[in-house]
Parts: sequence; C-alpha cells; structure tokens
Amino acid sequence: MDTRAYVLVISMLMPIFLASFLSADPDLLQDVCVADLASDLKLNGFPCKSNITADDFFFPGLAKAALTNNTFGATVTPASVTQLPGLNTLGVSMARIDYAPGGLNPPHTHPRATEIVFVLTGELDVGFITTANKLFTKTIKMGEVFVFPRGLLHFQINNGKVPAAVIAGFNSQLPGTQRAADALFGSSPTVEDDVLTKAFQVGTKQVEKIKSRFAPKK
Repeated sequence: MDTRAYVLVISMLMPIFLASFLSADPDLLQDVCVADLASDLKLNGFPCKSNITADDFFFPGLAKAALTNNTFGATVTPASVTQLPGLNTLGVSMARIDYAPGGLNPPHTHPRATEIVFVLTGELDVGFITTANKLFTKTIKMGEVFVFPRGLLHFQINNGKVPAAVIAGFNSQLPGTQRAADALFGSSPTVEDDVLTKAFQVGTKQVEKIKSRFAPKK
C-alpha cells in the first residue's frame, strides 16, 4: 500500500483515537502509564512500569498480511495493550484482519469496546445484530468504513474471489473478544447438554457433535 493509502487509513481512524471522552476505559491520571505485563499485581488494567522507552509505544505487527490457512480462512492480528504496552490507560487499540476468499470472522462480541473497520483491500459482507434481534448488514469495499456498536454480536465474511483486509479501531486498550460458538460449545467446563439442546431445539447427538469440533485443545 502506498503512503497516500496509509494516510487515508489514519485519517479515518483518528476520530476514534481523539474522542477520549467516548473511551470505554477509565481516564488516565498521568501522561503515560506503560503496562508492566510481567507484574503479578492485579488491577483494572495494568500497573505502570518505571523504565520505559520509545519501543513501548511501537508495534510493527499490522504492516504485513497474516496467513489465513486456518479453519475460518481469516486471521486477526491485534494491537492492544498486550502487544503495545504504551496503550495502557489511553483507551484505544487497533487490529488488522485478513481474509482469504470465503474467509469468515465468525459471530463474536467485544464486551468493552465499539469497533470501526476501514477496508484496506477487497470487499466484505458485514453485519451486526441488535438486542431486538434485528440484523443490519452491508457490503463494504476498499476505502469504506463500518461501525459495530459495543457489545453487539457481529461478523465479517469475504464472499469475493480475492483476499481482503481491514484495519479496525477500538475505544478500549483491551476490547476483549468472545466468539458465540466457542463460548457455548467450547467452554471449560462445558455447558450442560440440556441447556444447549433446549436453547437450540436440537438433540443431544447434534450438540455433542458440535462440541467435539470446539473442544479446547490439550
């Protein structure tokens, strides 16, 4: 991607970065508080480390496309506080998502953040579902933006014949991700079969078959 394209990406994402009053995280109380990820201290966030450098505010991981040779044909590369400790207390983060043709970022939620995506390449069908079970969908192309409200179930799928990629912005340093299917069928300990058979109106055999595909790897 050329320089102009990167400038466009940044310009589209700047509002979510600058609107700190909309941040889902608590306000910072000092200039910086670089996360001490090695600390055993448990806080709502991370404690500050004393010795910081410019590298604490730098992460090169979104520059290149990730491999998409996995079950869903899509890979999320996060740039949250765990990859970029300088984000601690700043209330923002990013991610890059790459999709093979047919690739899917399965239905999931971010409990701590609203998400805005900017299409780098390709074309995606995206959507979210409200608490009233109303589905909002749109096909988005290179240079276009779509917003997923905080906490709502949403997805993206590449129905095209070429790869696609987006840059995502979040108003939280650690938005969290919970995939619906993994949560229900791959939890540890597992959700009781009776709960799932009644919820999905299917038999125990079907539930067990789905669970076997989402079982945590040992």
